[in-house]
Amino acid sequence: MWRRWREFRAVVKGLASTRHPVVAHIIPIRRCNLACAYCNEYDDISPPVPTGEMLRRIDRLAELGLSILTFSGGEPMLHPDLDWLIRHTRGHGIVCGLITNGFLLSADRIRKLNKAGLDHLQISIDNVEPDEVSLKSLKTLDHRLRMLSAHAEFHVSINSVFGAGVRNPEDALRIGKRAIELGFTSTIGVIHDHDGQLKPLQGRELEIYEELRHLDKRSWGRINRHNPFQKNLVAGRPNNWWYCRAGARYLYVCEDGLVHYCSQQRGYPGIPLEHYTHEDIRREYLTKKDCAPYCTISCVHQTSIMDRWRDPPIFEFAQPQKTALVQITSPGKP
Repeated sequence: MWRRWREFRAVVKGLASTRHPVVAHIIPIRRCNLACAYCNEYDDISPPVPTGEMLRRIDRLAELGLSILTFSGGEPMLHPDLDWLIRHTRGHGIVCGLITNGFLLSADRIRKLNKAGLDHLQISIDNVEPDEVSLKSLKTLDHRLRMLSAHAEFHVSINSVFGAGVRNPEDALRIGKRAIELGFTSTIGVIHDHDGQLKPLQGRELEIYEELRHLDKRSWGRINRHNPFQKNLVAGRPNNWWYCRAGARYLYVCEDGLVHYCSQQRGYPGIPLEHYTHEDIRREYLTKKDCAPYCTISCVHQTSIMDRWRDPPIFEFAQPQKTALVQITSPGKP
């Protein structure tokens, strides 16, 4: 109940003002213990970001008014002081989440995450049986999911993937049903192919997708079920009706401490977090993103949609740091 209250407070704060970020993803380490063939967000050599630097970045996000912070990677559980970072985040009153591949979880590790104050944990499972593309399978992770069900005091979400490159769409259905059986939330991620193209679902794929959307009857599941973005994406249609607020309401802070729009638009705006200001937030809030119509990043969707009813963007796609924005294209607030 306390977690839900803090989440509700974050939404109210976001609706009341556009001058602060609502959600941020931060990378404490780029290294990962796996090497999934489709992933472009990891390496096998990077050291963890020094703890002192991570604490300063969390402090800066709190100064900017952040409401929700998620640790991602790489594999964030490889950072030796992750529990300390979680406690520090919670000390600022920020809702704290973790995206992990789950391979480093144990009963003792889960209890430590409880003690640190973690609010949310997400695991993406790609298939039922491991293959050369991904080891994140239901077979390899199921005993860890059972440990989470037995010991976790935080909310757990299991994400399955659908779309181009998925060999067996039936796997997503099995993963979703197992998540609900264990008391978790089931979500769906729609992915592009290796060329960055989004192909519409057809036949049995579409039937499974519709069944997955209706698996979870709880509040989180209802949000996922009525996701307006995915309805268009699975049909191969662009979402031209929304304004992406990445760089403003949503921030992606890489291991080098630079602020980017998201994991797939690294380099824009590419400004160090320590120098990121409310003026930067306002500029990016009003910047039109050319990649938005076919964006599949649900956290950007969910964060941006609260501002759909106000402030249409007035600038075209921003260029990298220290490069001027191009001309104004429509009337709006300065």
